[in-house]
Amino acid sequence: MSTYIGIDLGTSSVKLLLVSEEGRILNSAVKSYPISYPESGWSEQNPEDWFKETISGMKELLCGQDRSEVKGIGIGGQMHGLVMLDKDDDVIRPAILWNDGRTQKQTDYLNEVIGKDKLSQYTANIAFAGFTAPKILWVRENEPNNFARIEKIMLPKDYVAYRLGGVHCTDYSDASGMLLLDVKNRRWSREMLEICGVKSEWLPELYESYEKVGTILPSVAEDLGLSPDVVLAAGAGDNAAAAVGTGTVCGGACNLSLGTSGTAFIVGDGFSVDEKNALHSFCHANGGYHLMGCILSAASCNEWWMKKVLNTSDFAAEQQGLESLLGKNEVIFLPYLMGERSPHNDVNARAAFIGMRPDTSRGNITLAVMEGVAFALRDCMEVAKSNGIRVSSTRICGGGAKSRLWLRVMANVMGIPVETVQIEEGPSYGAAILAMVACGRYKSVDEATKRLIRIKDTVLPDAQTVAKYEDKYRVFKMLYPALKDAFAKF
Repeated sequence: MSTYIGIDLGTSSVKLLLVSEEGRILNSAVKSYPISYPESGWSEQNPEDWFKETISGMKELLCGQDRSEVKGIGIGGQMHGLVMLDKDDDVIRPAILWNDGRTQKQTDYLNEVIGKDKLSQYTANIAFAGFTAPKILWVRENEPNNFARIEKIMLPKDYVAYRLGGVHCTDYSDASGMLLLDVKNRRWSREMLEICGVKSEWLPELYESYEKVGTILPSVAEDLGLSPDVVLAAGAGDNAAAAVGTGTVCGGACNLSLGTSGTAFIVGDGFSVDEKNALHSFCHANGGYHLMGCILSAASCNEWWMKKVLNTSDFAAEQQGLESLLGKNEVIFLPYLMGERSPHNDVNARAAFIGMRPDTSRGNITLAVMEGVAFALRDCMEVAKSNGIRVSSTRICGGGAKSRLWLRVMANVMGIPVETVQIEEGPSYGAAILAMVACGRYKSVDEATKRLIRIKDTVLPDAQTVAKYEDKYRVFKMLYPALKDAFAKF
C-alpha cells in the first residue's frame, strides 16, 4: 500500500500527515516553532526552525510505519513570507511573515505611484502590506547590505522543499501572492521585477501544484529512512491546499477557513479580477483560478481573547450555553488585531469592542469575538456578490471550524449552509492529495478530491436568526469607516 506525506507549514507550527492512497490518515504529528516580533507590527521567523521541526515531525510521523511504502511528499504553507538566501545558500535574515505590517510606505508607493491600475494589469492584484513584493522593497530601502547579498528568493514552504530536495521552485498558487506573478498568463511579470529590482535568476522555477519537481536528497532519505526516489510535489499556498483538502475545486465552490487568519476562497470558472481589487485573484492548485478575501485575524482572535485576556485554555467551557444568544448579542467586535487586508487594506486598523452596557457578560464578549470574525469574512463574500458571484453553500476548515457554535454563527451570518468534511486537516490533507497526483496515483486534482473527500455534517441557517444577523451586520459595516481616521492616530 503506497503512502504519502502531507505537510502544512503554518505560522505557529508544522502539521504532518501520513495518508494512504485511499485517503485514510495513518499517523499525524505537530511541531511548534517561535515567532518573533522585533518591533510593533513586525512578525518574523527563522527558516531553519521550519526545516528542523519538519524533519523532527517526519521522524515522529514515520515511527512504526513501513517507510518503504512512502512514495511522495506535498507541502502546503503560509503564504507571502520573504526568504532570502546568499551565494552559500545561507539565510540572509529572518523571514518576514505574511502578517508583518512594516511595509505601509512601500505598499503606498506601489499602489499610488506605480498605480493600482498598472499593478492589476501586471499581476491581477494590487499591493497589500503582507505581500512579498513590498517586503523586497523594504529590504532594498532599509537593509541595502542584505539586499546586495541576495542570490535566491523563495516562499516559506519552498525553503523547506529546497532543503528536502535541493530544488529552487514554487507553484503558481503560492507565487500568486508575491505580487511578482502575471497571474493570468502564469509567468513572472517582467515589469514587477524591474520595479522591485529583482533579477529573474533569483526567482524559483514555476510549476503547477500537482507537478513533480524532483525527489528528496540522498542525505535526507538516509536521515529519514526513506527511498531517495520519494517524489516531491510542487505543493501549494496554504489556502489553495486547504481548498483541495476540502474538495473545493469546481467552479463556484467556496471554502471558508478559520485558521490563524481567515479566508473566503471562491473557485472561478476561469480567470477574473475583482474590479476594485478588494479580493485577490490567484491561481488555484488544480490548474485553474480563484478569488480570495483574507482577513488577518480569525481563530487567532478567539485564542487572544481566551488565553491572553480570560487566561483560560478551556474554549469549550467558555462557549457553553451561548447558543441562546445567537442574533441577540448587542456587543460587536472588530477583529483587526493585526490590521486588516480584505477588503480594507489598512495596516492601521485596530480591534475594538463596541456596544457594551453594565449588563454585558463574559459570554456576550466571547460570542462577539466569534461573530466579528464572521462579519469580517462576510465583508469578503459581499465583494464577491458585487461581482455577480453567487455562493449557495460553503465548506469550512481550520481550527475554529471545530467549534459547533462558531459553525452556527457562520451559517447564520452568511445565510447559507456550512459543510464540514470527514477529514478536517485542510492544508496538510490537501498537500498529501497533491503528492498523490504528482506520483500518478490519480490523474488530476479533481479526480482525487471526488474519490477522497466526503461531507461529514451540514449546519443550516435559521431564517429568523439570519434576519437578526442581517441587521447586526449593517451596523458592523458602519463601524470601520467611522473609526478609520481614529485608528490612524494610534
